[in-house]
Amino acid sequence: QDVFNMVVEVPRWTNAKMEIATKDPLNPIKQDVKKGKLRFVANVFPHKGYIWNYGAIPQTWEDPGHQDEHTGCCGDNDPIDVCEIGSKVCSRGEVIKVKVLGTLALIDEGETDWKVIAINVEDPEADSYNDISDVRRLKPGYLEATVDWFRRYKVPDGKPENQFAFGGEFKDKDFAISVIRSTHEHWKALVAKKADGGEINCTNLTVSDSPFCCSQECAKATVEAAPPCKAANPIPPE
Repeated sequence: QDVFNMVVEVPRWTNAKMEIATKDPLNPIKQDVKKGKLRFVANVFPHKGYIWNYGAIPQTWEDPGHQDEHTGCCGDNDPIDVCEIGSKVCSRGEVIKVKVLGTLALIDEGETDWKVIAINVEDPEADSYNDISDVRRLKPGYLEATVDWFRRYKVPDGKPENQFAFGGEFKDKDFAISVIRSTHEHWKALVAKKADGGEINCTNLTVSDSPFCCSQECAKATVEAAPPCKAANPIPPE
């Protein structure tokens, strides 16, 4: 049905750079840290925080050892990213079903970083969206804002503007799904130990033929050993 699960890492309009911690056991969602400081994405006029619900499709991996045939760059070593454009502001950690509409190929510091555009299947308008052209027609300016956001979001940190493959053009649904399927094959090789994941922690409960598969008891002990969550740090004034 071309419907995929999405793990929400960053709810729309928020700034904390939360992401699936691929190097930690069971891959919890944690705030990114750069140079010892918690990482926040700055507001870049006219945008406020992230302009969609942002997250990832589990069981995908952008292999840093694989050169993408379309972009000429290797993968960024993470699950494939999703921008969910529905009307609901999701919660961090929520798992939602999304309909894939298209994709944008960001080149982030020389790495291929696909951004899949999708909509929550439970969105009241989901039936009206079937391909990337529907987003352009029904949400005018949203795709242009998405390119602008990804181009400039690191500039406040002193970095240059990001680049895109295909001149920043969005590819359609079929293209996006082929990319997802390709990254799913890379993930299967990763959890089967047929590809070198480096520091990625592949401990899992559900892939029974994976050498990294662990028991429910082992997973429970891992979760219980983690330090308790504390109150969120305030967003830095700058």
